[in-house]
Amino acid sequence: MPFRTGSECDIRRILWVLALLALALSFASPAFAFADDEPDLIFRRSTVFKLLSPNDKLATYGVDDPEVEGVACHFTVPEKGGFTGWLGLAEQVSDISLACRQIGPIHFRDKMEQGDDMFRQRRSLFFKKMQIVRGCDVKRNVLVYMVYSDKLIEGSPKNSTSSVPIMPWGTGDMVQKCGDFIH
Repeated sequence: MPFRTGSECDIRRILWVLALLALALSFASPAFAFADDEPDLIFRRSTVFKLLSPNDKLATYGVDDPEVEGVACHFTVPEKGGFTGWLGLAEQVSDISLACRQIGPIHFRDKMEQGDDMFRQRRSLFFKKMQIVRGCDVKRNVLVYMVYSDKLIEGSPKNSTSSVPIMPWGTGDMVQKCGDFIH
């Protein structure tokens, strides 16, 4: 067996790590697509400069409620930079803000449960996901949306809430009652 120099061992380790990263990336891409439709990226803004790798950013996305026509939500999430963020291996933080608004006449497509998922997205390779859930304040005829991030082990107390009062849109538009569409 020939004697190996230290640099040959280092090269083998580097190749081994790169192979593992390539394998992880092959599984990462499908793991992040959890919603029926991916949210629309509105814009990103760098928050932390990194010299040789991607910056940390805040990203704002828009998503339409798939069950309630006429409602859209926008959320802002931090996105980790650096090499782990670039490779999709960084665990993202749970700070997420949410704003939902009526953008047209509101029409319910079907019956729904209180606290139904409206949108879900993974925030780390295995352990964390972000969820936007929807409910109805029957007394006030208001749709209520809450975003939170849950972690497999600890959960997450960070959340944000937005409400959408159901209002007429244009002349002669009949206002539906969200309570009529709750199981």
